Amino acid sequence: MVVVTVATLGVAAAASLFMAWSIGAGSSGSTPFSPAVGANAISVMRAGLVVGVLGLMGAILQGANVTEAVGTELIGGVTLTAGAAIVALLTAAALVAIGVFAGYPIATAFTVTGAVVGVGLAMGGDPAWPKYTEILTLWILTPFVGGGVAYGVARMLIGERLPERALTAALAGLVGAIVANVGFALLGPAGQQASLSEAFGSGLGIGAIGTPLVTVAVAAVVALAVYADLGRDREGAQRRFLLAMGGLVAFSAGGSQVGLAIGPLVPIFSDVGVPLWALLVGGGVGLLVGSWTGAPRMIKAISQDYASMGPRRSISALIPSFAIAQIAVAFGIPVSFNEIIVSAIVGAGYAAGDAGVSRSKMGYTVFAWIASLVGSLALGFGVYSAVQFVL
Repeated sequence: MVVVTVATLGVAAAASLFMAWSIGAGSSGSTPFSPAVGANAISVMRAGLVVGVLGLMGAILQGANVTEAVGTELIGGVTLTAGAAIVALLTAAALVAIGVFAGYPIATAFTVTGAVVGVGLAMGGDPAWPKYTEILTLWILTPFVGGGVAYGVARMLIGERLPERALTAALAGLVGAIVANVGFALLGPAGQQASLSEAFGSGLGIGAIGTPLVTVAVAAVVALAVYADLGRDREGAQRRFLLAMGGLVAFSAGGSQVGLAIGPLVPIFSDVGVPLWALLVGGGVGLLVGSWTGAPRMIKAISQDYASMGPRRSISALIPSFAIAQIAVAFGIPVSFNEIIVSAIVGAGYAAGDAGVSRSKMGYTVFAWIASLVGSLALGFGVYSAVQFVL
């Protein structure tokens, strides 16, 4: 019995690593730096290397919320078994891998969520309607909010009504304010996260105003630094700001996407005493390997096939992408980075009169997103039901 249990856990872990590799090669590895690659701010291979390291850091420092949501909150009344986790992960990973090799960004969150719900229903579980409402709300709003904000910011940056230097610095300050309020595992008590503003604000000894005061201070410092940098070298400063935004999105991708790879393992590995941080490290390493080995193909597809991007429009795409990603991480909602980034790229692309936006590619991508959700749910339910019938 012990041998069978260990073997089953080993297969489940291998399926999770395959899923992590697929995600690293697909959404988390390819999307964060795609706008920067499209703007010629960084090479394809270097982007794959950098995003892998940042994704690993994000997985360890921010991955707990989404991981626990995927593992325990998508289905009610039952707990995922090792067999169910294996079926869900292999089903989702196969669909994502197909997208990677075909050059289409399959929505990883759609495939994993659909597969987990499918096997959960096949086990006799109950739908978790409140969680589904949260998830679907974010999924539906993402292309409109992300694309709309990217369009608006790009129109301001490429227009002549507002001073570009001051506007860019203000946007950088906004990003700094968001970073100051991002939760990190190392800053909070055991099992919880805390932000830089909370950690340093509480140490000032001035009560409730400490946190917003630190937020304002961080935003001001970042804005002034970018403003000064733009005065010395406008093009170089834009490139550095763009790369910094890509790094933040890559970090956020690790914090979100690792949960899709290891979430189904949480119920079974917690029963044998494996801590969550160990699963996060393992999933982060899988994302790292996927980014280094498989991401360049998808980076090229997203950076060149959806819209022609310059530095200002690329910055416009990454700012809302970072904000949406952090909202998803904070609320423990599995979200597709392909959906986030592609929507923002298209929105920013239309800011220049839709120049370079590929309508046919976008249509195929939306179809792939919908098909991945429906297909993974149906396959998860069908495959697990068939396995149960045979065994």
